[in-house]
Amino acid sequence: QVQLVESGGGLVQAGGSLTLSCAASGRTFSSYAMGWFRQGPGKERESVAAISRSGSSTHYGDSVKGRFTISRDNAKNTVTLQMNNLQPGDTAVYYCAADQQSVDIPIMTPWRYDYWGQGTQVTVSS
Repeated sequence: QVQLVESGGGLVQAGGSLTLSCAASGRTFSSYAMGWFRQGPGKERESVAAISRSGSSTHYGDSVKGRFTISRDNAKNTVTLQMNNLQPGDTAVYYCAADQQSVDIPIMTPWRYDYWGQGTQVTVSS
């Protein structure tokens, strides 16, 4: 089992940047594919980015490609989402998720994930 705690959310102006971090408990972090998801007001949950167990493969949602970067540090049990050129449409609660995998691929499907953090609010003002 793994516990996830997100941090780094906040209020930023359009065009600005934020870095979200997710700290995971447990000694088997490298066996988990990790993902970032978000849910804006009145919107469905959206897949933002995913990274494989080793960090060698990543995948991004179309709306964030070229602006967001996901990375992980298996020695520190952390996954990071660097968000650049933020826009008001990026306003949402951002969630970190973990899915124990036997293969080294990124997973973009939310229902595949077994463990979720509590979320962190990102608000982008115009």
